[in-house]
Amino acid sequence: MAESPPSTANAPDWMAPHSLLRISVVVALLTIVLKTLAWWLTGSVGLLSDALESFVNLAGAVFALTMVTIAKRPADTDHPYGHHKAEYFSAGFEGILVIGASLAIAWAALARLWNPQPLEQLGWGLALSVVSSALNGLLAVAMLRSARQHRSMALEGDARHLLTDVWTSAGVVIGLIGASLTGWLWLDAAVAIGVALNICVQGAQLVWQSSQGLMDQALDAPERLRIDAVLDRHAHREHGVVFDNISSRRAGERSFADLHMHVPGDWSVARAARLRTEIEAELLQAVPGLYARIELLPLGMQTAMEAAIEAAGQADTPSPSTDKNPNPEQ
Repeated sequence: MAESPPSTANAPDWMAPHSLLRISVVVALLTIVLKTLAWWLTGSVGLLSDALESFVNLAGAVFALTMVTIAKRPADTDHPYGHHKAEYFSAGFEGILVIGASLAIAWAALARLWNPQPLEQLGWGLALSVVSSALNGLLAVAMLRSARQHRSMALEGDARHLLTDVWTSAGVVIGLIGASLTGWLWLDAAVAIGVALNICVQGAQLVWQSSQGLMDQALDAPERLRIDAVLDRHAHREHGVVFDNISSRRAGERSFADLHMHVPGDWSVARAARLRTEIEAELLQAVPGLYARIELLPLGMQTAMEAAIEAAGQADTPSPSTDKNPNPEQ
């Protein structure tokens, strides 16, 4: 059986998504100051690209905090399944910001590649860049851990955005050191272009992940296996009980599963309901945060929707006698 996500019961308050996103806003403001100062001291286009991405980090953190706040709202009449999908908008927005930042970085780097400029005061510039990158790296690791615990797509998107910033800074530092040692001023811009391509790919991945969540992607295979294990156990233990029409989807930190439970016709409603309650509890334990909706049906009975779908499928199936040339000799 696959391992369940770690529990959030013993997690400190500062590891909650809201708290980490607030910290992310503060860190983004601090890194803007540090990286802008580093660019001003050195004149490096690589450090300029790094500073520009910090502004994107700030916008992403603010938007993610807003979406997480919305996602935490309880279900209401207009949104009976809750507001969990708001987090996917945040991840998609972060991805678009990352792609936009990569294009801006590439544009500035191409201009500098065409017209290289001497670099100044590299020592201070590199030191400031390393300090700001260390802050982003530590925060990103904490956010990824919390995102896994809370199943927060918004938090994961912001964390991966910060990691792209760390990679950007690492590439810039390597480019600056290489340019300083070799005298090849174009190396600063060339590394910046490479970094821009890398973070563009990261942004595209974020957009793809968010689109899959908005389109009700099924639960991951390990979670589906845990659901199947619970159902198989009860199907073998309870003679005559059959499960079918199992479907699943995820919305932020919440998971949903729908299925039919067919029971023998001589069972009482109370007996079937007791078994359903037991199964729901086991499913919730197997997949934390799961909302399971189990419809009770007598053995051999279909819902009207299932019958209509089956009839439509049979109508679309060509008859064996239907052939474009049933008699080749004619």
